[in-house]
Amino acid sequence: MIEEGAYNISVDSAGTSHWHVGEAPCKHSVTVAHGHDIDISHLRARQVKKDDFRVFDLIVALDQSNYHDLQTLGCQNLVKLGDYGYNGADVPDPYFFEGFEGFEHVYTMIESCVKELLKR
Repeated sequence: MIEEGAYNISVDSAGTSHWHVGEAPCKHSVTVAHGHDIDISHLRARQVKKDDFRVFDLIVALDQSNYHDLQTLGCQNLVKLGDYGYNGADVPDPYFFEGFEGFEHVYTMIESCVKELLKR
């Protein structure tokens, strides 16, 4: 776990498509986050806006497809998360795995990559 108070970071989440705008996180995502003392139940999906590229110092894409979409939108302050600890691998959608374990696997991958990203 990253030491509390070590960073002053504001984080938001947005998708590159409009498919789930306004929806709450799925039950499995809420359960995994809760298991790591994180409450995401109040969050709602939103689509990325070009203004996000100005508001946020860094935009983090989870896979190559989203990375490309964000570049196409003109994002300059962009990294792909898997480049930090997973040799450039995409962070997969947890639904690509069978059952609940995929959600925990994806959480662990994201956590590991974020720790590496924060070291740089």
